[in-house]
Amino acid sequence: MSIIGIIPARYASSRFPGKPLVEIKGKSMLERVYTQAKKSSLLTEIIIATDDKRIEDHALSFGAKVVITKEEHPSGTDRCFEAYTLNGKQYDYILNIQGDEPFLDPEQINSLAEACNSDVQIATQMIKCTSYDVLFDKGEVKIILNSNKEALYFSRNVIPFIKNKEEKEWHLHYNYFRHVGMYAYRADILEKITLLAPSDLEKAESLEQLRWLENGFKIKCIETSFDSHCIDTPEDIDKVLKLMGI
Repeated sequence: MSIIGIIPARYASSRFPGKPLVEIKGKSMLERVYTQAKKSSLLTEIIIATDDKRIEDHALSFGAKVVITKEEHPSGTDRCFEAYTLNGKQYDYILNIQGDEPFLDPEQINSLAEACNSDVQIATQMIKCTSYDVLFDKGEVKIILNSNKEALYFSRNVIPFIKNKEEKEWHLHYNYFRHVGMYAYRADILEKITLLAPSDLEKAESLEQLRWLENGFKIKCIETSFDSHCIDTPEDIDKVLKLMGI
């Protein structure tokens, strides 16, 4: 199975402009993500997809392969597909590696890559919700699964509702999972989903994966024990370093 890892790295960000270039303990966020991805044993190739010359120059400085994409992509998925096309090589799967998770564990990449076979259209990861605070945090996206561990729905709200139980105890009575946002797409499926128009559910929850579900695509969910911490704002850096014990 041939798999390419693509790291989308956009310069513009309403909450954190230039985020890929921010230095964290002597290395940029982007270099940290790339270094961790390179440790994966199951990726055939890794490229960085950006829209900015500053990021391109920086990535080249630490030996990464870079593809320049359009600025106007609405999501990392669209940027991944353009980068995959511009790269000019055929792969079975494209793995979208989040560019703002600098402490990503390479085994997390391997776990998702291992799930890729010809039957899987899209794969992503999930981790158990083990506390009330995490479960009811609307910044954490929860997943409802079918019996094959394929996503039925993603929501910022808590689903299902548990009748006759206190909310603070819900996580003790049901196996809730939250989304860990790395995706693997089969090459033909990635092309198809980038042609879809935004859907009503996607707009309501601001979650692009709902567009895929509404259009009948299947998303396989792989459980992971690795909680890769996302950095959305400058304040998140110190929070993540404390969580990682660094």
